[in-house]
Amino acid sequence: MAPLDSHTISTVTTGLRVEPRSGEAYEIAVGVHRILVDQPTDAGGGDLAPTPTELFVASLASCFAFYAGRYLTRHGYSREGLAVEAQFDLATDRPARVTAVRLTLHVPAGLPRERWAALQAVASHCTVHNTLAQPPHVDITLR
Repeated sequence: MAPLDSHTISTVTTGLRVEPRSGEAYEIAVGVHRILVDQPTDAGGGDLAPTPTELFVASLASCFAFYAGRYLTRHGYSREGLAVEAQFDLATDRPARVTAVRLTLHVPAGLPRERWAALQAVASHCTVHNTLAQPPHVDITLR
């Protein structure tokens, strides 16, 4: 096998499946897990679950929280009080998209202030944030 150079990207392929349910709701199957997405009632949905866009922002916020929690655990600090809040803006023009995301990391009381920058640096390198910083190629196939 040839050694990897700086221009080679190593990948691990994973997958999921999305199928319609009732109304505007869709079920996402990820391994043994099931996640529902829907649209609000004013968009024709039943408001039974988050929208795909909300789930997208939730993926970023939860990834950020996971990396922050891992940092705290690794350095012997409690995760009690750790929380991430997210707000996001949607474009008012086309194409429809998220134009900004603001994350607020609530730091556990026991973490000294001199560790906050390191916590933010680690959390900012979560997989979802890295993906947004270096967007993937999206290949769409019809069958």
